Amino acid sequence: MSNLSPEPHKNRQMAEWFGLDAARYDRARPGYPEALVDRIIALSPGKNFVDVGCGTGISSRPFQAAGCMVLGVEVDGRMAEFARGRGLDVEVARFEDWEPAGRTFDAVVSGTAWHWVDPLAGARKVAGVLSPSGLLALFDNAFELPPAVMAAHGAAYRHAMPDATFQEPPRKPAEDDAEEYAKQIYAKQYVKAAEGIRQTGAFSEPEELRFEWDRTYTRDEWLDAVPTQGGLNHLDEDARARFLAHLGAAIDELGGSFTINYATEGITAIRR
Repeated sequence: MSNLSPEPHKNRQMAEWFGLDAARYDRARPGYPEALVDRIIALSPGKNFVDVGCGTGISSRPFQAAGCMVLGVEVDGRMAEFARGRGLDVEVARFEDWEPAGRTFDAVVSGTAWHWVDPLAGARKVAGVLSPSGLLALFDNAFELPPAVMAAHGAAYRHAMPDATFQEPPRKPAEDDAEEYAKQIYAKQYVKAAEGIRQTGAFSEPEELRFEWDRTYTRDEWLDAVPTQGGLNHLDEDARARFLAHLGAAIDELGGSFTINYATEGITAIRR
């Protein structure tokens, strides 16, 4: 699911929505699978990391827990302050403008944030701060809601905004086309990032990351998570409340919980 424009790094207003309730964001957004963290650490020549767009530290803390020294770079001061409160060292800056002050790192990672970075300028910045054979790893959580829950979202939106239109997202293809579908999603998410990496001439050919995992949400957990996804920020307070109330009632009718299959997808490249 995505509400991103073709060039989201130019849409700073949308990026700044997420800091309005940093505590909710940190509490409700999904994390990342242990297998991803293990793979990135195995590819890195060392454990001195930078996390670009670290937000509240959701993507940083698993690497810290695995013994890495992580520096966060985050443009939103509200998110950065929350992350500092959870034990992360954070410097507030737009990554393209961040001043590394001569420091070099073993790995630069970015979880669900690289789309806010100019793909070429960002890759050039990474090339300048990575040690030889250093790693760039970009990753994001993709998911598709169960059909009944997706239908409930549409009904709730129409209830909240009866005069607005709601376009259903394209359906996942049949099981025998699942591999091709995954490749299409991967290409859409990371084609611009990969182009930027290649244009620097400083990296190996980007390689794909993909890890699947499941998470079950209760009604209250999902209603807590939905406002952190950006899709409700254009609604006024009353419409947002109507949406959440209608959606909550629908989830109750579905049994009060549901399971999402996540695919954590991304790319890695090695500094030449």
